[in-house]
Amino acid sequence: MFSLTRSDGHLLSTDPNRLDLDRVHGWLSTDAYWALGRDRETVVRAFANSLPFGVYRPGDGRQVAVARVVTDGATFAWLCDVYVDRPARGHGLGGWLAAGVRDHLAELGVRRILLCTNDAHEVYARAGFTPLDNPTRWMQLDRRPPVTPVTGKEQRAV
Repeated sequence: MFSLTRSDGHLLSTDPNRLDLDRVHGWLSTDAYWALGRDRETVVRAFANSLPFGVYRPGDGRQVAVARVVTDGATFAWLCDVYVDRPARGHGLGGWLAAGVRDHLAELGVRRILLCTNDAHEVYARAGFTPLDNPTRWMQLDRRPPVTPVTGKEQRAV
């Protein structure tokens, strides 16, 4: 298990037993554009089969952020379901979380990490992420149903 403590006392941990999955489900299913409407069973199953990262505030240990990594633990990882609780935003937790994920995966030898974002490019850029050098190489098979646009753009639930 990996853990890291920030100078202000926030704790980053991969301990799956610390996750508040009710809270995570609430965040993702009601406030995350990529997961709106995602049912609790899917959230539980997704986190059970991934490497989870939780951020916990000092004092009471309440979870304030989450990320999920789908990885083989050797060569490739997909960073997804990154969410910082609205009241905790603006304090650098998202960038710290992304950097912690990056550093932990580097310790495992994972050399390629992908992610997809609609609006947090700057956060990830500060952690070293860059746009794909040749996006035409990448392909996908997307069987998700379209969802109602939230910001005027066509968006899909994950």
